[in-house]
Amino acid sequence: MQNDDVVWSIINKSFCSHKVNTKTQKFCRNEYNLTGLCSRNSCPLANSQYATIKEENGVIYLYMKTAERVAFPSKTWEKVKLSRNFDKAIHQINENLLYWNGFIKAKCKQRFVKITQYLIRMRKLKLRRQKLLVPIQQKVERREKRREEKALLAAKIDKGVEQELLDRLKQGVYQDLYNIPQMAFDNALKENEIESEIEEEESEDEENMKVDAEVEKELNEETEEFVEADYESDESESGSTELVEMESDFESEEEIEEIVPKRRRVQVEYEPEQQLLLN
Repeated sequence: MQNDDVVWSIINKSFCSHKVNTKTQKFCRNEYNLTGLCSRNSCPLANSQYATIKEENGVIYLYMKTAERVAFPSKTWEKVKLSRNFDKAIHQINENLLYWNGFIKAKCKQRFVKITQYLIRMRKLKLRRQKLLVPIQQKVERREKRREEKALLAAKIDKGVEQELLDRLKQGVYQDLYNIPQMAFDNALKENEIESEIEEEESEDEENMKVDAEVEKELNEETEEFVEADYESDESESGSTELVEMESDFESEEEIEEIVPKRRRVQVEYEPEQQLLLN
């Protein structure tokens, strides 16, 4: 029959695989320990009647050990599932530990409260948005980068070889002795046609831009000559009170309006009247 005092004397004074000694305290690593401390009341090996609280996959259980089941290791601990309702779970603990030691009963309730609190925090953290840290493997990154560079170079070489073979085929070097897919040849012809069309459109746009620039330059020169002639006529007849009509090469006023800006014509027409007012 098991004697608790003898077991504790051996554990306390000699060796125990679950005991951890520090400078200030002794701790116990046994999974069924109720407080985590190495003491006479908390030791699960030195007490024939013992109880503890454990959590498994979010479910809380009450484990109980009695002296009658010590001889059967597989049946030593009786497991009771506790309710998710806090009040019902406390009532279950009180009911199952009705005639047990007060120390065991109080520590089981305290452990149950702590486990309930950290389960609530775990659920809140799980529902909250969290950042996922992804490690970067530098060796793999460098290897992939080198492979990409080599593949890019190989692709350029293949493109150059294909273009050279197509050029020789167009020149008639191979005549009928060649082994080039007809699809590749057709694609190359289409690309050349598209490039030639684009070049023609660009050349036409450049020619149109040049013609527009020349026309604009000629119009600017004609307007400058016409404005200079107006200023000279106004200076020569500055003392007269009558307006002089300018002889020009333009047949109608519409042609003048297209070339001479309105602001300049207004100044030329009203300068003699301003001189009269000044005189």
